[in-house]
Amino acid sequence: MKKLLIGLVGLMGLMGSLRAQSPFALEWHGFVNPHYYADSRSVVGGREDMMLFFPKPIVLDSLGRDINDGWQADMLAITARLGLRVKGPDMLGARTSAYVEGDFTGATNATINNLRLRHAYIQMDWLKRYGVEIPPSLHHTLIVGQYWYPMVIHEIMPMTNPLNMGAPFHCYARQPQVRYEYISHGFNVVAAACWQLDNMSQGLLNGLPASSTLFARHSLVPELNLQLRYLTKHFFFGAAANLKTIQPQVVSVATMLQHTELHSSFSWSVFGKYSGEAVTVKAQALLDNSLYEGCSLGGYLMLADSSFQDWHFNTVWLDVEKNTGHWRPGLFLGYARNLDYGNADFVHCFGRGHDLEYLWRVQPRLTYKTLTGLDFTAEAEYTYAGYDKPVGNLRLSLSMVYNF
Repeated sequence: MKKLLIGLVGLMGLMGSLRAQSPFALEWHGFVNPHYYADSRSVVGGREDMMLFFPKPIVLDSLGRDINDGWQADMLAITARLGLRVKGPDMLGARTSAYVEGDFTGATNATINNLRLRHAYIQMDWLKRYGVEIPPSLHHTLIVGQYWYPMVIHEIMPMTNPLNMGAPFHCYARQPQVRYEYISHGFNVVAAACWQLDNMSQGLLNGLPASSTLFARHSLVPELNLQLRYLTKHFFFGAAANLKTIQPQVVSVATMLQHTELHSSFSWSVFGKYSGEAVTVKAQALLDNSLYEGCSLGGYLMLADSSFQDWHFNTVWLDVEKNTGHWRPGLFLGYARNLDYGNADFVHCFGRGHDLEYLWRVQPRLTYKTLTGLDFTAEAEYTYAGYDKPVGNLRLSLSMVYNF
C-alpha cells in the first residue's frame, strides 16, 4: 500500500509538471440541476416530457372521459452538465480554442440518462492583421464542430428554467456545422452550413414514416444560414435567413423504387435584445418557419401526386427578467399561428403541430440567487393549444442549480 501511495503521488506530480509545460490551458465548468415538475394533463414532449411542447388533444374513452386529462408529476436531474474549455497557442495567425460539453439527457427518449454530446467544436479567432493587434470590434471567427443550431440565436435565448428553453416558440437544438463570423464596429455577419445528428428530419424511409439523418444526407446539400446583426452596449438585434434541403423519400432495399426528388424549406427570423442595468428584454419572430429539426413548429406535406409543399407557422415570443439582487422575477410570453390550418389535402404529414390552429404560452418565474453559485427557481407555465377543441396545460416546477 505504501508503494502504491508513493507511486500515485509521483504520477500526480508528473502530470502537474507536464501541465505546467503544456501550451494548452484547461478550464472545467458545469452545473447540477435537479428539477421537479407537475402537469395538469398529458403533453407532447420529450425526455419524460421534461421538454414540453404543448398539451395533447382531448381523446375520449368508452365512457366519454378524456384519457389525457389529469395531473402527473416527475423529478429528474438529467440536465447535469460538464464542459471543458481548452485554450491553446496561436496557430495560422489565429487565437485557438476548443470546447467539449455533455449532459445526461440522451440523444433520444430511449437513451435518456445516457451521456450526450452537446457541444464539440474548434474555434479560431483572427485578432491580428499583418502581425498587428486589431480591436475586438474588428475581427473574424471560424467555428467547426457541433454548436448551436443557427436559428437558435443563443445570445437571445429565453431565461426560462425547464429543458425546453422557450421551445417550440424558440428553437432549441445543436448541429454539426461550419460557421464563419465577421465583426466590424458593431456589425456582425454570420454564415453557417449545417448537418444533422440528434435532431433529424422526417420523411419516408423504405415507404414508412420515420425520423432519420438519411433525408438530409441524400440531398448532399447542408442546411444554410445567413445572419446580419448589430451590437451596441445595451442593444443587440438582427435578422436571419435559413434554407433547408432534404430528399423526403429514401430507399435502402432493392425491391423498392428509389426517389431522388428534393424539397427545400425557407425560414427567416428577426430578433433583438435590450440589456440594461436593471432588466433584460429579449424577443424574436419566426416567419414562414418549417423548423421541426430545431424543436419548433411547422413541416411539410406529401400530396397525392407525390409532390411536396410546406405548411407554415408564424411565431413570436418575448422574455423579460430582472438583472440585479437576490430575487429575480421573469416572464416568458409566446404565440404561434398555423398559416395552413385545416389543410387536409395530403397523403403524409411531416413536422410538428399541424393539427393546431394556434398555440400560446404564459410563463412567469421567480429565481432566488445566492450569488455564490446556488440558485432556486419556481415557475408556472400555462400552454394553451388551439385544437378543434382547445385545451390547456398548467405546469408547476421547482428547481435548484448548483453552478461550478
